[in-house]
Amino acid sequence: MNTTSLKNLSRILLVICGIGLIVAIFVPVWSIYLNAPQYPEGLAMFIHADKISGEYEIINGLNHYIGMKEIHADEFWEFKVLPYALGFFALLCFLAAFLNRKKLLYLVTVLFILFGVGFVYDFWRWLYDYGHNLNPNAAIVVPGMSYQPPLIGYKQLLNFEVWSYPNIGGGIMIGVGAILVILAIIEFKMSKKTV
Repeated sequence: MNTTSLKNLSRILLVICGIGLIVAIFVPVWSIYLNAPQYPEGLAMFIHADKISGEYEIINGLNHYIGMKEIHADEFWEFKVLPYALGFFALLCFLAAFLNRKKLLYLVTVLFILFGVGFVYDFWRWLYDYGHNLNPNAAIVVPGMSYQPPLIGYKQLLNFEVWSYPNIGGGIMIGVGAILVILAIIEFKMSKKTV
């Protein structure tokens, strides 16, 4: 038995992961929802791989009163890099499947997990910057108050309820990470059994 080759199911799942990552380029990655008495229908902002959509211009107007910077997609280098990063990882998944090599599976797994950790940290840093670096001359200043939205989950910010969680693209990325780790572990254990 060849201990360097992948099982057929692993190869199929790698192709599915690659397709999923391509899909993630074109759908929202993350969602932030705001709700308040003056906005009972709520406000939504969607973060894609290469842009921001939703009612972020209204959110910018509200944020102005508390001294937060405006959100503009062209200010984020991440939007220039993320689509290519997802395409790169999709290509690695396809290569691992078609070249049928466990080492490529291990490589793409390690690189994707490192990328995922970096992505989450960068997003947290972005939220921290927007929530803490406030204009001291804003119309509304609450001493000691910061307005950092939650990375994931719920948070009350003044009279706004804020929810933040993965959208379709983020779910795909989390799913791909989980599948890669599981496949790498299974393939590694199976290769040890055949030695």
